[in-house]
Amino acid sequence: MIGLILVFAVSAQVEHAIPGIPHMRQLFHDNIDNNQKLILQLTGKTGDIFAATNDVDINLQLTQILKVHVNNMQAAIELDSSMSQGEKFKWLRGLNDLLIDFIDDYRSNAIKGILLGNLIMAYEACMQAELHQQSIESIVFNNELEVGKILVQNFALKENKGIALAKNILVLKTCERAPENILTILSNHLSVPFADSLIIAMAYRNPEEVYNYASATNGLAQKIGSVKDPLVQSISQMAKMESGRFCFPFLDKIYHHQISIDQILKLKEEDNGYYKMLVSTQIEYAGRAQKGDTPFVMHVLTEKLRAKAIEPFINEINSLHEEKSDAVRFKKIDSLSSQELYYLCVLGEEEIYTSSYLGVYNRIFQRLATERSDTLLKRVHFDFYKKFIRMAAAYNELDDFLKRMDQGAAERLMKSFVNDLEKSNSLEDAVDVADSYASINDADLKKLMLKQVQINLTKNRQSGNLRGQTIYQLLNTIFLSMENDQNANTTEVLPIQPMYKMPIETLKDATGKIVMEQFFYGDKDGLNTFNGFLNRYTNSNWKITRKADWVEVSSVKGTPIVIYANRPLDGEKELDAKAQENMGAYLDSLHASPTVILHRGHSYYVKQTIEQLPHSAKVILLGSCGGYQSLNTILNICPGAHIIASKQVGTGVVNITLIEAITETLRLGKDLNWPILWKNMEVKLLGEYKERFDDYVPPHKNLGAIFIMAYQKEMQKK
Repeated sequence: MIGLILVFAVSAQVEHAIPGIPHMRQLFHDNIDNNQKLILQLTGKTGDIFAATNDVDINLQLTQILKVHVNNMQAAIELDSSMSQGEKFKWLRGLNDLLIDFIDDYRSNAIKGILLGNLIMAYEACMQAELHQQSIESIVFNNELEVGKILVQNFALKENKGIALAKNILVLKTCERAPENILTILSNHLSVPFADSLIIAMAYRNPEEVYNYASATNGLAQKIGSVKDPLVQSISQMAKMESGRFCFPFLDKIYHHQISIDQILKLKEEDNGYYKMLVSTQIEYAGRAQKGDTPFVMHVLTEKLRAKAIEPFINEINSLHEEKSDAVRFKKIDSLSSQELYYLCVLGEEEIYTSSYLGVYNRIFQRLATERSDTLLKRVHFDFYKKFIRMAAAYNELDDFLKRMDQGAAERLMKSFVNDLEKSNSLEDAVDVADSYASINDADLKKLMLKQVQINLTKNRQSGNLRGQTIYQLLNTIFLSMENDQNANTTEVLPIQPMYKMPIETLKDATGKIVMEQFFYGDKDGLNTFNGFLNRYTNSNWKITRKADWVEVSSVKGTPIVIYANRPLDGEKELDAKAQENMGAYLDSLHASPTVILHRGHSYYVKQTIEQLPHSAKVILLGSCGGYQSLNTILNICPGAHIIASKQVGTGVVNITLIEAITETLRLGKDLNWPILWKNMEVKLLGEYKERFDDYVPPHKNLGAIFIMAYQKEMQKK
């Protein structure tokens, strides 16, 4: 507002004529006149008006200041008999430099055009202050940062008595403008009198950033170390230590004298002891956060806990996935409590294998013994409880978890699970709710979730929250369709392409051919799976062409189909990865765009397959342990893809039977009708394979995927 006030404060002025100018100063006047003209041309208009804004009146005032007021300043300088010849040179040069600096800054978007009037008026005020031997500090303080920068570097003002203070003001204004860069700014201005205050403020606002700067060996690090504040001193002390990062997550407890650095360092060689301390601190912090008290660097503690959950615990039990004895495989976590195992699950989500998760989950409740499962959530102050519920649902353990508490507690928990989805910055919680609903077998709990969704829909309509309305309206539509056994029609009332059917024409390329890509991995199971695949396609309907790194399985009759499958070469030498790379390069050379992707490997290979997903993929079969977890990532790469995944242990027999059903349907020229295909699969798979197949989620029941796509479409429309 300062800029507008100053601009509007300038009334119409009468231009004064400049008397005869000595030849030695005429050059300055000519340069000023030329720069006035250049400024008028900056806005690309006629050159008569400086059109810096969309307001005609403001533009006229800016133009008047530039044309008339600058000319009057030139005349005033020439007419001032109290000025020496040298002073007149100084002020004319300063005025010319002022215009040049404005032109340069305007062209580089470093200053807004509306500030031109402020700049010229401020320069005149500075000139008067300097002539009266006064400081320009207050003038710089009362103007915008961009104006102040030009003033303090001006030739005519460099000797002003307040120039040093004015420059300090600019540093402070810069820090206020970009608080996230305060320490970077201070590193170039260590002598400013308010440096300590800013460092202290940053320590309380962002201790981790102060730690990072304090760990360096430059002047700023020394400055931080000299600040007499207990929090800053604690941070600086750890930053200089070799084991500083080991102690830093406990900054809040150290600052409040609840623990010493020496006590923490004693645990350096104890994986279990350090992990246990991290968990107990995380639980304590979660309790404080519930009451609105956020401890220092809580997120740092959580990330350190995540790292320690993965290494050594999760990585070790994952690496022993082929070990037949659970006593051997899970020995590393024998000493961990139920709460400590809980954090292995929720923080190791991205790394934990399905079998590892199931082993940890079972041990959680072995530790709890006769206690109810909601006791676990209370002990951790419901920290990450939505993630725990979602993971339990994804691995088909949610019904088991809810049955371990009384009905009332289960209902309260699921209500909380469904509430406040509109408050999250991401869709993760809403997708978790959608996915979990599909995994619940208890009819009463499903009705409870549906009712709670409807209650939240009404609440968001009443409050006018459009995001909340969209989230809960979509969930309501999806859940009602599932409850009414109309899942095949779900997407007919949603703004997305139908998910119950994949038209065959959508999968064909320009020549009418369907290209599929299948990824195998070179472990113990990979070769058997690969050979099983080839055996199924050794018949009169298919032709197999063997290459060094892959095979091509082509249909002989019916729809032209080619399945490219890499050989499962030695994984330890990464030969399987090289084979996949060569196969992908070959497909690129053919300009082939695979529309069906088949993952054939354990869950720990899923990431590798996802990294190679082509954007052209329309149908994706993960068929792997825990593949269901990768839903969000896949949809970011292949929007609208139909995804089939296993919620627990993917089974080779189920996978190949499903692949054969898909390829045979397409070879016969038929669309992939998922409800019909699923019913046919249920007839083919009996006994234990029927139970394993029940863990597979078809595209039309993949509620998380349906929700994500529908939400994105709705938001595009709105």
